[in-house]
Amino acid sequence: TGLTRGQRVVTVQKGPLYRTEGSHITLWCKVSGYQGPAEQNFQWSIYLPSAPEREVQIVSTVDPSFPYAIYTQRVRGRGIFVERLQGDAVLLHITELQERDAGQYECHTPNTDERYFGSYNAKMNLSVIPDTLSASMAPQALTLMEGDAVELTCEVSKSTAQHTHLSVGWYLLQGAGEHRPKEILTLSKDFTLKPGPSYEQRFLEGDVQLNKVGNTTYKLIIRGLKPSDQGQLYCEAAEWIEDPDETWKDISCKQTERTSLVVVSQGKASANSPVGSNSPVHSVLYSSRFQYFQVIWLLNEMEVARIDPHGVLIWEEEYEERAKLGQLRAFKASNTVYVLTIYEVGLKDKGTYQCSVSEMKTPGDLHSIQTNVSSGIQVNVKPIESHARLSVSTSTPRVTAGDPLILRCRVQGASGPVSLRWWHLPPQQPGRRVLVAAMERDGTRSLGSAYQDRGARGSLRLEKESSGTFTLVIPSTLGEEDGGQYRCEATQWSRARNWTGKGEAAVTVSPMGLGLHATLRSRTPTVSYAQSFELFCQVNASYPLEEVPASVRWLFQPSQPTGPLQELVRVLPSGTVVWGTAQPRFQGKAQLAKAGTSFRLHIHSALPADEGMYQCEVEVWRRNTLPLGPPAASTSSNAVEIKVVLPESKLQVATKDSSVEIASGNAAIECRIVFAQNNSQFAVTWYLLPPLADATPLQIIRASYKSILEYGSEFSSPAQKSRFLSQRVSSNTFQLQILSANLGDQGRYYCVIEEWLWLVDGWYKLGGATSGRTTLKFKLPERELQMEKTNQSISAREGEEVTLPCRLQGALLPGTSLSATWFQVKGSGRDSALLTLHRDGSVGYPQERRAARLHLRRTSASDFSLTLSSLQSGDAGAYYCQLQKWQQQSDGKDWALRASARSGYTQLSATPPESTVLSRICSSPPLLNFILYLPLFLILLLALAVFCWYCKFRK
Repeated sequence: TGLTRGQRVVTVQKGPLYRTEGSHITLWCKVSGYQGPAEQNFQWSIYLPSAPEREVQIVSTVDPSFPYAIYTQRVRGRGIFVERLQGDAVLLHITELQERDAGQYECHTPNTDERYFGSYNAKMNLSVIPDTLSASMAPQALTLMEGDAVELTCEVSKSTAQHTHLSVGWYLLQGAGEHRPKEILTLSKDFTLKPGPSYEQRFLEGDVQLNKVGNTTYKLIIRGLKPSDQGQLYCEAAEWIEDPDETWKDISCKQTERTSLVVVSQGKASANSPVGSNSPVHSVLYSSRFQYFQVIWLLNEMEVARIDPHGVLIWEEEYEERAKLGQLRAFKASNTVYVLTIYEVGLKDKGTYQCSVSEMKTPGDLHSIQTNVSSGIQVNVKPIESHARLSVSTSTPRVTAGDPLILRCRVQGASGPVSLRWWHLPPQQPGRRVLVAAMERDGTRSLGSAYQDRGARGSLRLEKESSGTFTLVIPSTLGEEDGGQYRCEATQWSRARNWTGKGEAAVTVSPMGLGLHATLRSRTPTVSYAQSFELFCQVNASYPLEEVPASVRWLFQPSQPTGPLQELVRVLPSGTVVWGTAQPRFQGKAQLAKAGTSFRLHIHSALPADEGMYQCEVEVWRRNTLPLGPPAASTSSNAVEIKVVLPESKLQVATKDSSVEIASGNAAIECRIVFAQNNSQFAVTWYLLPPLADATPLQIIRASYKSILEYGSEFSSPAQKSRFLSQRVSSNTFQLQILSANLGDQGRYYCVIEEWLWLVDGWYKLGGATSGRTTLKFKLPERELQMEKTNQSISAREGEEVTLPCRLQGALLPGTSLSATWFQVKGSGRDSALLTLHRDGSVGYPQERRAARLHLRRTSASDFSLTLSSLQSGDAGAYYCQLQKWQQQSDGKDWALRASARSGYTQLSATPPESTVLSRICSSPPLLNFILYLPLFLILLLALAVFCWYCKFRK
C-alpha cells in the first residue's frame, strides 16, 4: 500500500541465489525508517521446501535460545553466525553450506516503534547446488635451462545445470616461508587474459601465453625462462554465477597439485663441475661454451618462420594471421631443440618440411660459422568431410509478452572453431530476417542493432554453455512482434573446408491483454447509513499476475453524475498510493488491500455521497522491465452500483381535512407536524387544488430548510408574491398567509413537508409527508348582484380591437362601492386574472406583459366592459368578469364585502387578417365548394345534351 516517511522498511539480499554445497555464503539484511535505538536486532529463519508454511528459527542477535534444535550446534560452533555491519545492517554467515540449507530465508526485526507501521520482515530464496567443478594437473619436477620454454597443462571441467562462467589462472609459489603466490596469467570469467604484475611485460612480448585447447584443456607457455620463474607452479579454477543484482559471485574454487620448476642460469656450471652425494637429482652439466643458433623453418623450400640467435620469432607475412589465431606455433624448447606446431592442418600445409640451422659466433653476427639443412619430412593432407550436425531447440515455445525467451543451438561433431549467428524471422514481414546476436570463432560477441537497447528487451546474453551448445537468452519479449521463427546459423572454420549448418525453432508470444479480465463485486450493494462496505476486484490473466508489474485504479461516479467516472485512488506497481483530487474525502475513510490477484477497497461509515457506481481498472507492464512507459495491457471491470439507505424518517403530519370560511380580507391555512425526530429541519411546499374536479395541483410557494423561497409558475408575478406568504408560527406549525383574498383564491389547499437531517458532511432528505386538504370558502349574503349571465361568442380578426361586455343590472345603494376583475379561463383549472378595478378606482394589472392592450372604457357606472386592442392569436379563449360589492362600516374606516357576482362566459375567436380574393374564397366554405365542383357540373350538362340529341336523331 505504499510507504511514507517514518515507516519501517526491511530489505534483504535479492534472490534467488545459487550456491554450491560446502561453500561459505553471506546474506545481508538492513532496516530503515524505524524509531527507537540506533542498534536494531535481527532474527533469521528459514522455510524449508518440504514444509513451506512452517517457520524454522536459525539465529538471533538478541535471543541465544532462538535457534531450533537442528541449528543449535552449528550456531554455538560459529558455523552459523551474524556479523553486525552497523546498527541497522547485518550479515548472516553460513560457513559450510549444506544441502538442507536450501529454502526461503526470512529476516525479521523486532518492533521498537511506538506503533506497528510498515514492514518488519523480508524474504529471499536460496538454492544449494552440487559442486561439480574439478581442476587437475599431473605433478612434475622440471629442471630447465635459463632461456628455455616450459609448457604446463591443466584440465578444468564443470557440469552445473545453471548458467555459470569459469576463470582459470596459473600461480607461482616461491620460498618456504612465503605463502602469497605470484599471479602469472589468468583467463577471467569474462574471457579476458590478465597477466600478473611480474609477468605483464613478458605477456605483451608474447613470451607468456595461456591457450585453451579443446573444451577442458588449458595450456600455460612460458618462453625464455628466467631464474625468477623458479618455484612451485599450480593451476587454480573458479566457477562464477550472476546474481539477480547483476553482480558475479564465485561459488567454487579448486587448485591442482603443484609442479616443481628449477631454472639453471647459463654459464654457472662447467663440464668438470663435481657432482657430490648431496647434489640435487636434477643437476645437469652444461658446456661452459654457449652456442648461438638461427633456425629457419621451410615448406617446399619456402620460409615459414625463423628464430634468430636472440630467440626472437619472426613469421613470414602469409603465416602471421594464422599464428595470431593460435593455429601455428613455433618456439625454442631449449638451446638445441626447436619446435614448429600446426594445430589446424589445411590443404595449403601439404608438402616437404625442413629446418635450416646456422651457428653464429655472437648473436649480432650477420654471417654464420656454418649452416646445416635437415632432411625433409613429407606431410600429406587429405580433405575430410565434416560430420558436424546442428539442432535448434527452445524451452519457451509459448510465452507471454515480458517473459524471457531461451533458445539453444547445439553443434555436434565440429572439428574446428565455430562461429554462430542468431536471426529472427518476423512473421509480419515474410522474407526478412533481423540479426539478433553473433559469436565469432574467437568468442567475440555482438548484438544486432535492433537488440542493443537494454531498456527494451533487457540485457541479451549469448553464451557457450558446454561443448557445442550455444544459448541465447532474451530477458523480456516485447509482444507478438517477437514471435515467429528464430534461426541459428553455425559455421565450422577449417582450411580444409568450412561447414555451415542452419536450424530454426518456432516461438509464439501472446500479448499481455490476452486473457486479462477484471470482475468487480460487492457482498453488500445496499448499505445503511454509517455502515461499512467492501468492493472486490478479482483479476484473471493467462499468466501469473503476481510476477508482472501491475497497477490498480479505483473509479467512482456519484449517483447524480456530472461527467465521466472520477479516479478515487491509484496503487502503482511500486506500491505507492496516489489519491485522486476529485473526491478527496475518500482518503480518510478508504482502506486498500491485496490478496493474490484480488484487490479490495474498504469504505468506512457510508454516507449518501458515497452512493453511486464503482469500477476498477488494472494496468500491467511487461515482466522484467521497469514500468516507466505506457502499460502493455489494461482492462476495466464491470460497474457495481452501491446504494446507501438513509435513516428512516419518523415524520408524521396532520392529515385530517378542514375548511376555512371568510367574508373578506386575509386568509390563513395551517399545516401541523404531529411527530418528528430531534435535530431535524423542515422544508414546506404549499399547493392549491382549483375547484375543477380534474384540476392539476398548482405549486404556490416552497420554503426550503434554509428558508429559501421558491414560487410556482402561476404565482411568480410580483402581485401574487406579495399576497402569498409562508411562515413557521411554532416549532410544529406552518402557515400559509393569503393577503386580500378574493373569490379567485377559492379551492383546496394542502402542504408537503420534507424532513432534513445533518449527516456528517451535509443535509440529507429523509422523507416527506402530505397534510390533509383545507378548503377556502367565502361567506357572502344570500342577496347577490344582478348581472348578465348569458354566454356569447365574439369573432374578430387579428390586429383589430374587440370589446368584451360586462354590465351590472340595477342601481347601487348609497355607501357602497364596486370592484371588478377580468379573468381568462386556463386549462390548468386556475383562471388567470387580467385586470382588476379596485373600489377606490385604481386599476391593477397582474399580467404586466398584456397591460398596454387592456382598457376599461366605462360608458356608465354599471359598465365594466373590457377592451382588448391589437388582437393576437394567443388571446383566443373564454373570458368572464367578477363584480364585488363593498359597504363601508359604521366607523367610516373599513369596507366589508357584501355581495359578489360573475358574468357569463364570452368565447373570443381570433381569425387571420384578409389579404387577397383567394383568401376570401378559401375562408368561405360554400363558395370554395362551388368553385371546386363547377367543372364536374359542366361535364354532366354536356353529356346530357349529347344524349338528348342522339335520341332525337334515332327517332
